[in-house]
Amino acid sequence: MTFLIEGGKVLVDQHFEMMDLLVSREGIHIDADDVAARLRFDARDLLVLPGMVDVHGDAFERQIMPRPGVAFPLTLALAETDRQLAANGITTACLGVTMSWEPGLRGVAHAAAILDEVEALRPRALTDLLIHLRHETFNLEGEAILSSWIRDGRLAVLAFNDHMEGIVKTTRQKKTKLAQMVERSGLSEEEFSALVDRVWARRDEVAGSIVRLAAEARRAGLVMMSHDDPSPQERARFRALGCPIAEFPMNEETARAAIAAGEATVFGAPNIVRGGSHTGCPAAADMAGAGLLTILASDYYYPAMAQAPYLLDRAGIMPLAEGWSLVARNPAAALGLTDRGQIAEGMRADLILAKAHEDRLRIVATFCRGDLVSCLDASRIRSS
Repeated sequence: MTFLIEGGKVLVDQHFEMMDLLVSREGIHIDADDVAARLRFDARDLLVLPGMVDVHGDAFERQIMPRPGVAFPLTLALAETDRQLAANGITTACLGVTMSWEPGLRGVAHAAAILDEVEALRPRALTDLLIHLRHETFNLEGEAILSSWIRDGRLAVLAFNDHMEGIVKTTRQKKTKLAQMVERSGLSEEEFSALVDRVWARRDEVAGSIVRLAAEARRAGLVMMSHDDPSPQERARFRALGCPIAEFPMNEETARAAIAAGEATVFGAPNIVRGGSHTGCPAAADMAGAGLLTILASDYYYPAMAQAPYLLDRAGIMPLAEGWSLVARNPAAALGLTDRGQIAEGMRADLILAKAHEDRLRIVATFCRGDLVSCLDASRIRSS
């Protein structure tokens, strides 16, 4: 179908302008002849925004395993995730699939099954589903299969994660985290502790594995991120490996070093919606105000993506016309997706129509690739 979206306040070049858009599977056309439109969408009193690009979201895990040990079929869970993404205005989603040394929900076999299921779902999905492979660097036994996935072009993002050091520490917070990991692994506490000991014993091999995988990713032209960088020195180490994106830097100093080097920094949208980090890391709103945040990701809660830039605007930190780049233009650019993330002639027709309320931004409709994939108000649609 070709739609004429009329009367909306359209975000173009970081400002809002009243204009009509013709959208179809061929892309966006501005000030085009409306004769081509089969349907019209009344966008009066609505904002017309670029569809959001989520570089990292793992909320789909709650569809797969909503409670520890309670799992649902991947086909059902991922189809439901796709619908949630469309309803929340996320038109391109990098599913954060963890490939860890721990078995169960985040094990190698489960990661392989998710990749297979996403590839099967992709042709009929409402949104554009990509894979952000979150590689736990202590997963040495998974290196060979991960290398094959990189070579086969199955991934959009490779992120280097290291949660092992925290696991072997004994603070109360880490013990709580360990209990969560035991629950999702399917192992007993004793079995899990023995596994941790075996994995930790090979820690001297990790650095070499990271170097080899980064080289494989560079050859494939794969986007790389380093996760939870604790220091500028660690950021510099990954920068030297060709990894230009700092995902969730753990302190302002590290974020500042990344920005000074011209790199992208990723923070979680839920951090802004909740008023701060749940792990004691920097407040994303503060980072945005300081110019140290370039990309917002859904992290663990899809609805937060649209609300975070709206709340930055409401707080006087960043106008919505500028802040929307954090969820659209900037992440698209970081992923090398030059056909989306902004509203311009010939760009892919990924759009959100939203109503601004006092406390939130309500997504009324979502277009992906020119198709209307979610709509909460069908009364706005009429035939030409």
